[in-house]
Parts: sequence; structure tokens; C-alpha cells
Amino acid sequence: MFTLLLLLLSVNEILIADLDGVISPASSSYLVRVVDVAEKEDAACLIFKIDTPGGLDVSMREITKGILNAKIPVVVYVAPKGARAASAGVFILYASHVAAMAPGTNVGAAHPVSMGGGQMDSVMIEKVTNDAVAYLRALAKERGRNEEWAEKSVRESASVDAETALQLGVCEIIAGDENELIEKLDGRKIVLGDEEMVLTASGRTLREVRMTLRERLLLLLTNPNIAYVLLLLGIYGLFFELQNPGMIFPGVVGGICLILGFYSLHVLPVNYAGLALIILSAILFILEIYITSQGLLTIGGIVALVFGSLILFESDVPYLRVSWEVIMYAVIIVAGFVIFILALGVRAQFRKRATGSDGMVGEIGTAKTDIKDDGGTVYVHGEFWNAASEKLIKRGQQVRVIGVEGMTLKVEVMD
Repeated sequence: MFTLLLLLLSVNEILIADLDGVISPASSSYLVRVVDVAEKEDAACLIFKIDTPGGLDVSMREITKGILNAKIPVVVYVAPKGARAASAGVFILYASHVAAMAPGTNVGAAHPVSMGGGQMDSVMIEKVTNDAVAYLRALAKERGRNEEWAEKSVRESASVDAETALQLGVCEIIAGDENELIEKLDGRKIVLGDEEMVLTASGRTLREVRMTLRERLLLLLTNPNIAYVLLLLGIYGLFFELQNPGMIFPGVVGGICLILGFYSLHVLPVNYAGLALIILSAILFILEIYITSQGLLTIGGIVALVFGSLILFESDVPYLRVSWEVIMYAVIIVAGFVIFILALGVRAQFRKRATGSDGMVGEIGTAKTDIKDDGGTVYVHGEFWNAASEKLIKRGQQVRVIGVEGMTLKVEVMD
């Protein structure tokens, strides 16, 4: 009964989903789920509010298929002001039943780029470009939008602002916010499947469908900077656990981070040469602790870490590469920690030994008997010791240990 009441209350709502960032498996899962929710709740329409630099082709096609086969109207709205629908975002905008943009936004630059390690050759570039052109022109034909500009966006990376997009027939509405968008949607005729319908949006309740915790986590893991940090934490955590068995904490944290890092590598264009260099850097840093190399191993580790970080995600698009700032901070922290450990080790080499017979040298005590060459007794460090001295030391005088011969301390009078 309670479920039925909720369904009755939610009928004819306008649902809104927000896509801000790279188009990835997490975002496609989210948007496809929202389409399913909107259909089950018989929503008046669904608004996708997007601001994206583009993303993965596979994820983009999952989203466009979800929109094309939706049983309710889907509006793609490029917003807020300053947002963009670039690269894969163009395809999503073209797939919508109604394309809307906020003032000060832009759309375009849909030329396909290499998303994996290495560059595409000319033949492969031509194949991928022709495929993208055919797909975007098909979307334009399906929705009655500008086919020529669609091809230009792919082949020439053309990009236009909202006002120009409206003039060219790339979008149908320019709206400053959601309320203005709903006003302009009201009464608009759209084709849904084989039927034409009039969209009634005025007076509808607007409800946002947010990402689930799982979707937010997956979206976070598709960030190359997060993936890079997780990978470093995982590798170094496990190395320190192997070098110091029983610490537990580095091993547990390292294992979790490494598994999450591997998931990120699965969805990002990883270059395994970069991954190998990062692992090599960790090995060199660990070896520096045990081998005297005059700092050569540390330098080699830093160089391997820097180059490995730079080529770890080799892609033509900036949002699929690790930022310089993250690399710089990571190298400084890792190298600083290793240098700190080495400094402690060097310092320990010059520190006075605190245990064994050598640790007695320099200790202060009290003569319990007169001490001559032939011996006497002193009280040092909470213990009674046999002692000898080149000069006579009277009972009760304070003495300093200057040497150890077997079980006898060599002492002198404290000045």
C-alpha cells in the first residue's frame, strides 16, 4: 500500500540527473539507471543536466542507446553557464528528444582521439572518424538536427556557443535555469517512438535523482589522479609490509588500495611500461635501505617514478592523464620519506652504542672502594663492577668509565 502511494505521488514528476565530469562506466551506469527509474515512475520527462569534456566511446554509446530507446521524453540540458558538451557530450546532446543549452555554454569538438596507450595510425584514425561521423549523422537525422554541422564537429573539431547552436539547429532551447527550461518545454511537440506528443511541463514537480554511493565511488575511481595515488599507496604499502612482517596496517591498506587501483586501470587507458617503472622505483627505494649505493639507487628510483608517472596513462586527452601537480607532490613525498629513513640510518651509525660493553664508555659512577692498578669496585649504571685506574681513586669519589677490558672497567676521576 505504501509503495503504491509513493508511485501515485511520483506520477508525472519531472526527474533531473546531473552529469558533471568525464563520461565513464560509472556515469553511463548512473544515467541508464535514471532512464529506467523515470520510465517506471511514468515521469513527465527526464532532464539530463550535463557539463562534460567527453569520455569513453563505449560509455557514451550506452547512454545514447538508453536515450534513444527511452519510453519517456529525455531533455539534455548543457548547464550551468560556462559548461560544455564536448566530444562524447555532443553525441549525448544529439540523441536527446529536446536539446537545450544555457547562455555562455558551448558544444562541439567531437573529433575522436586515442584513449589507450600509443597513437593511432592514419588508417585507424580514418576508420574511427568515419564511424563517428556516421553515428552522429544518424542521431541528427533521427532527431531532425543539423547533419552538416554534426559532421563538421567530428572532422574539424568545430565548436559553437549556445546562441550559434540555436541558429544552426544544433539545439532547440536556450534557458538560463531549470525553471525557464520547464516554461519553454511546456507545450512543445516531440516525437516519442512512432507517436507525436505534446509535452506538458508547467506545474510539474522537479525531483533530482542523485548518484548512489556505489556510483559515486566508481566515478571517483575513474579519475586518473585518484587511480595514480591508489596505485602508489598499494605498491608501497605492500612493499613495507613485506619488509617489516607483522606491521599489518601497511599491508591491509596497501592491499585495499591496490585492488581499487587495478579496477581503475581496468577502465582507464593504462600504459604497462609506466606501471613497470613505478614498481621498479619502489624496488630501488627499498634496496637503498639495505645497499650502500651513495644515493644512486635513490636517484634511479626518483627518475623511474617520474617517468613512470608521466606515461602511466598515455592518452591524447588531458583529463585522462595524471596532472603535473599530483606527480610532483607524489614524487616529493615518496622521495622525502625514503631520504628521511636513510638519514635515520646514517645517524644511527654515528650514535654511541647504548648496549653491551661499549655502551658503558662515558657512564658516570661512584667508587665503592679505593681503586688502584690492582683493582677496586665501582657502582655504575645500577650495577657493581670491578674497576682499575692508573691513578689512585679514593672511596666515594665520582668516576667516569673510559674503557672496558673483559669484565673490568677502566675508570678515571671526574673533574
